[in-house]
Amino acid sequence: MTYRNHNSGLNMRIPHIYRALPLLFIFLFSFASVFAQTQLYRVSNTARSDGMGYVVRYHLTAPVDSFDILQPAPDLIQMVLYDEEIDTTGLELPEESEKLKEVRLYKLKYGYGVDIYLGNGAYYKSNAYLDQNGSDILVNLEVADQREVERYSQQFLARNWYEEIVDESALEVAPPDTAPKNDFYYDVKDKLRFDKIVIDPGHGGWDPGSIGYKGVKEKEITLAVAKKLGAYINEHLPDVEVVYTRTDDSYLGLAELGHFANLAEADLYVSIHCNSYRNQYVRGAEVYFLGLHKSDASFEVMKRENSVFKNETDKELTEEDLLVYELAHSGYIATSEKIAYMIEDQFKNRAQRKSRGVKQAGFQVLFEASMPAVLVELGFITNPAEQRFLTSDYGQSIMASAMFRAIRDYKVEYDQKQAYNTTPSSSNQK
Repeated sequence: MTYRNHNSGLNMRIPHIYRALPLLFIFLFSFASVFAQTQLYRVSNTARSDGMGYVVRYHLTAPVDSFDILQPAPDLIQMVLYDEEIDTTGLELPEESEKLKEVRLYKLKYGYGVDIYLGNGAYYKSNAYLDQNGSDILVNLEVADQREVERYSQQFLARNWYEEIVDESALEVAPPDTAPKNDFYYDVKDKLRFDKIVIDPGHGGWDPGSIGYKGVKEKEITLAVAKKLGAYINEHLPDVEVVYTRTDDSYLGLAELGHFANLAEADLYVSIHCNSYRNQYVRGAEVYFLGLHKSDASFEVMKRENSVFKNETDKELTEEDLLVYELAHSGYIATSEKIAYMIEDQFKNRAQRKSRGVKQAGFQVLFEASMPAVLVELGFITNPAEQRFLTSDYGQSIMASAMFRAIRDYKVEYDQKQAYNTTPSSSNQK
């Protein structure tokens, strides 16, 4: 390599060691970056420039692996910072104010849990994203209507960080048969049981649902099938508790149905309905899980089932609502899809009923439930043959038993997986 000094006209040779310095600096910088520990050194709070809320900033020296945000109550925002190597030494937290009461952090095995407590009467919808610098996390608190915030927060269940703080020493020394009954293994095993199902007989009270052939009301069929499904579960799965949203001809608003299931802390929500169409020859069962509708037919069913909700409030589900739900509850949606296909398989291959497939749609009743949830359309009561089948005791038993078998099969699979994943021996496998 030759460097020419244009002022003097002299040529000089650069020693080989200096030629290697740039590569050495790059190597050292990369090495330090890999092993540098991410430090969270400050959490700050500033008002938005447009006056429409606040921004909470996590000041970080490097980006965390990933993060989640949920808002289980109007005055509580929770976050998970996924990164085992976060250093919070000397962390500076914001002072208490009228809008932001307190920020608490909890050290977990996989990172940190954070509680952000807002002041009473302060209504904000929250979302989080990375700052332009690529490391800081920004939490946007946007002023919103009280009813909107209360409705939005119903889709989340609060995290109890104390249940997730792990005493690893207990797991390392205690074999399964001698582990103390109060250690983390048994606490987690109890929490992960599939032991409660909410069954929702669609419509009821002043809302008859669809009106079928010869004036048959949807609400009567859904209640009868729901009770049969619950009876099968009680008889054959005695460790599973059945909770009904109604057991008589009463009405519970769509927005309250999901909230009801959330309060029950159920593991599965099953909403039972009957279909209708202007063409009396259309027939077949359908199973839905929450998501963006993929066809015009799904959209029409969604509009009909959500129509009662539109009478209760002017709020309609948007694509943005559904995308936010999918981001916050991707695990629930995956499980819902799996159970939906298991129910559809039972309808088609065991009950020998025509199946119109598994579909996605933005049902309000599923949107409100923070758990795996499916909506089952048993058939078209505007079709004379299906109406006779679904109003008969035999037909109702067939459809209820098909749903039961799918739930039973899923529970068996779920319990086997949890039994393996939560044993101390498998927990310590590398």
